Amino acid sequence: MKYINYVPLIFVPLAIISDLLGWPPVVVFAMAALGVVPLAGWMGTATEELAARTGPRLGGLLNATLGNAAELIITVVAIRAGALNPELRAGLNELVKASITGSILGNVLLVLGFSVLLGGLKHGTQRFDRQNAGVNSTMLILAVIALGVPSLFGHVIEETSHDAVEYLSLGVAAVMLIVYGLSIAYAFGYPPTGKGRETEIALFEDAPHVAKWKARTALGVLAAATVFIAWLSEILVGVVEPVVTQLGVTEFFLGIVLIPIVGNVAEHLVGVQAAIKNRMELSLAISLGSSLQIALFVAPLLVFISLLMGNPLTLIFNQFELIALVGGALIAALVALDGESNWLEGAQLLVVYIIIGMAFFFLPA
Repeated sequence: MKYINYVPLIFVPLAIISDLLGWPPVVVFAMAALGVVPLAGWMGTATEELAARTGPRLGGLLNATLGNAAELIITVVAIRAGALNPELRAGLNELVKASITGSILGNVLLVLGFSVLLGGLKHGTQRFDRQNAGVNSTMLILAVIALGVPSLFGHVIEETSHDAVEYLSLGVAAVMLIVYGLSIAYAFGYPPTGKGRETEIALFEDAPHVAKWKARTALGVLAAATVFIAWLSEILVGVVEPVVTQLGVTEFFLGIVLIPIVGNVAEHLVGVQAAIKNRMELSLAISLGSSLQIALFVAPLLVFISLLMGNPLTLIFNQFELIALVGGALIAALVALDGESNWLEGAQLLVVYIIIGMAFFFLPA
C-alpha cells in the first residue's frame, strides 16, 4: 500500500504538465489515469482516519458514503463535460453508464474472484457468515432488478414519450436511494453474534483502525485529494475522444474496464489482501458492499446530479450490460450463499469476467 500511496504520486504533476504542453492524447490519458490511483488511495486513508475518530457507527457511514468518491468525481466530470458539449454528450453518457456497469462487475467478478482464488490457494476452504452473505446477495440481486426494470421498460416507453423515461429513471433512482438508506439503518441495528459478524458498514471491528492523524490533517488530505482527482478527471475526460479514435476502442469499453479500475484500485487491493490474511468477512464486505454502493447510491445519485447539470442521465442500460450484470450477480450470489469458498470458485469468477471483458472489447460502437 505504501508503494501505491507514494511513488505513483509523480504521475499527478506529470499528467498536468503533459496536458498543458499538449503531449499525445494517449500519453495524457495514461498519466491522468495513473495519477488518480494514488489520490484515490490517499482519499481512502483520510476517510479511515476520520472514521476512526467518529466511532464505529458514524465512521462506518463515512466509509460507506465516501468509498467510491473517486469514481463518483470522474463520472460527475464526464456528465458536466457532456452538458457543456452537446456533440460529445451521447458518448460521455455512455461512458458514465458503462462505468457503473463496470464497477459492479469489477467488484463481484474481478475483485471477489482474485480474493477467493488467492485466499483459497493459501488457506484452502475459507468460511464466512452465511446470514450476512445472504443479505448482501439478496441486495445485489435487488440492485440488478432495479437497474434492469427501467432498461427493459424504457425502450418501449420511449416510443411514446421520452419524458416518461426520465420520470421513470427519477422514480427508480429515488426508490434505490431509499433502499440504500434502509440497508444502512439495518446495518446499524444488526446484532453481532460472534467474531466477524459486524456488517460491511462497520468494517468488522475485530481489527479496528487506530487514528494516527489529527482530524484537520485528515480533512486537509481529503480536500486536497478531492481537488486533484477532479482536476485529473477533467484531463482524463478531455482526451477520451482522441484516445478512442487512436486506439480503436469505444467509450463503452473504457467505461466498462478502465475507469472502474482506476477509481477503485486501492480499495480492490485491500479486499484481496484481506482474503489472503484469511479475513473473508472483510473481503466480502469490500467487494459486495462496494458493488451495492455503486448500484444503490452512486448510480441514482448521478441521475439527480445530471438533471441539475442540464444533462439528464437515464437508467437505460443496453441489453449487453443487462446480460453481464445478471450473470455476474447470479454467480457471485451462488459463491457467497453457502458460507464458504475455495480457489476454484475464484477462478470461475475470473473466467466470467474475462469472457465479458473480451465480448465488450469486440462490441462495436
